[in-house]
Amino acid sequence: MSDENSLKTVATVVYALQAAGFFVGITWIVAIVLDYVKKDEARGTWLESHFSWQIRTFWWGLLWGVIGGILLLVLVGYFVLLAAAIWIIYRIVKGWLNLAEGKPVPAAVPPPAAGT
Repeated sequence: MSDENSLKTVATVVYALQAAGFFVGITWIVAIVLDYVKKDEARGTWLESHFSWQIRTFWWGLLWGVIGGILLLVLVGYFVLLAAAIWIIYRIVKGWLNLAEGKPVPAAVPPPAAGT
C-alpha cells in the first residue's frame, strides 16, 4: 500500500471516528490524536487539506460545544449546541465525500489574487 493510500485510509478512519463521536465521545480523542500523528506525513499532498479540515472541525466543535454547554444555563445553549452539531455533521459529510472522490477539501480562506 502506498503512503498516499495509507494516509487516505487514516483520513477515512478519522471521519468515521468523528461520526461515531456523536455516540461514543472518546472516539473524538482518538481521531484528533491520529490527525496530529499523521498530518506531517500528509504535508504537500492533496490529503493535507483533509487532516487540517478534521483538526479544525475538532477544535471549533469543542469550542462551540463548551460555549453551548455554558449557555445551557440561559437556554440559548440548546440552539448553540444544535447549530454546532449541524455544522460538525456538514463538515464530516463534506470531507468524507471529497475524500471518497479523491479531492481535497476547500481551504477555509481562499488565497489572495495575484497582484493584490
